[in-house]
Amino acid sequence: LWAENLDGSAHNLVKPSAEVVLFTGCVAALYPMAYGILQSLVNLLRAARVDFTLLGSAEWCCGYPLLTAGRDISELQAHNLAQVERMHAKTLVTTCPSCYHTWKYHYAPASFEVLHATEYLAQLVEAGRLATRTLATRVTYHDPCDLGRKSKVYDAPRAILRAIAGAGFVEMKANRENAFCCGGGGNLESVDVELSRAIAQLRVEQARDVGAEVIVSACQQCERTLAMAARRGRVNIKVMDVTQLLSQAAGSASE
Repeated sequence: LWAENLDGSAHNLVKPSAEVVLFTGCVAALYPMAYGILQSLVNLLRAARVDFTLLGSAEWCCGYPLLTAGRDISELQAHNLAQVERMHAKTLVTTCPSCYHTWKYHYAPASFEVLHATEYLAQLVEAGRLATRTLATRVTYHDPCDLGRKSKVYDAPRAILRAIAGAGFVEMKANRENAFCCGGGGNLESVDVELSRAIAQLRVEQARDVGAEVIVSACQQCERTLAMAARRGRVNIKVMDVTQLLSQAAGSASE
């Protein structure tokens, strides 16, 4: 599905062992609107010559939806941990803040490190393993709830944006621990559609207030919710994931 139209096809993405395991997560792997996030990350890992693999059909849901419902995830946890450990990986990377939080704070593996994609990519950029150019665009960052307030990851995505947008990176008034929800958290949309839309619209307006041309986030749900709000409100602003903007900067640098 999401990997079918990657350059070089999806072949060789699943290997017996690798230094890094990319945990795709259910939403990014199964919802077409989010395919570009994983595709961008794979292209970046390839560009940086990272030794990585997917779990493929051995990947099970991390269990986050069950956790939020107060259910037991021990079977999912045991299975997923065993699959990563058999690959002798040093690091697990995921683009999904909910998967990241579950792996880091509920699985809490002892044999390998858990990093959100923004943390890992920030390391690659700092180490000079990804050649990028500065993009001439005004960008702001939306902190996902599960990545920001819940997991305290604030600096890594901003480090990437400063590296590729320079002075074009601007903060919204409500940012970091004070950031607003995108409106899509906690399944709010399925309970109160109008409230969800109102929150998302307010966030888009906050981005417009600082003159942003692009809202960048690090969560597939945030990207979907904010993009829909921008379309409904006829606001001329793009919504992207950090991986997608970084992939664009890295692609431009190689041209």
